[in-house]
Amino acid sequence: MNNANYLSYFEVGRVEWMRAKGRSYKEMERGGRGLVVVEALARYRRPAFFDDELTLHTELAELGKVSLRFDYEVFRDGEEIATGYTRHACVDLSTGKPVRMPEELLHLASDEP
Repeated sequence: MNNANYLSYFEVGRVEWMRAKGRSYKEMERGGRGLVVVEALARYRRPAFFDDELTLHTELAELGKVSLRFDYEVFRDGEEIATGYTRHACVDLSTGKPVRMPEELLHLASDEP
């Protein structure tokens, strides 16, 4: 598997994290805000191969006024094969300028265990 694919998996993890909290990324965009990736890191521990069934664990690790960070773990058959994180800035989609996190996202994050 191409290592760049992990960043796509991380994106799916973020979108599904929001969906599991009862909110969609698309709704946030309709409200004029988006989360742009400003930093990404992937650590590859073991290779993944075509047709492997992988499990992704996504966790909100940090939440600030205008940025947040998600951590990721990728498993195959219970064995950790990759980890990583992405840091995002919240931006006004019409201007591209940083803005405060939407209140509803702050409330969703407060539900984290």
